Amino acid sequence: MKAWPVQDAKARFSEMLETCQREGPQLVTKRGEDAAVLVPVAEWERLQQTRRPTLKELLLAEQPRFDLPIPSRRKWKRRKPPVF
Repeated sequence: MKAWPVQDAKARFSEMLETCQREGPQLVTKRGEDAAVLVPVAEWERLQQTRRPTLKELLLAEQPRFDLPIPSRRKWKRRKPPVF
């Protein structure tokens, strides 16, 4: 993976894009620190398909992920409480 300073990435974006499509992900650095990665679309889609849903997504999902079997309630007779 080749690292591109942000100034070079802006000035030569089309070259960076071609390199990304040809060689794979390209790293963009800002002031010497990693800032972003340019990834080919095919790899991005593969990563999106393999990611696991977050807890928030699971809790807000419309469809349950599994059926929860709820046992039926028994028809027990209750005893009368003792009188003191």
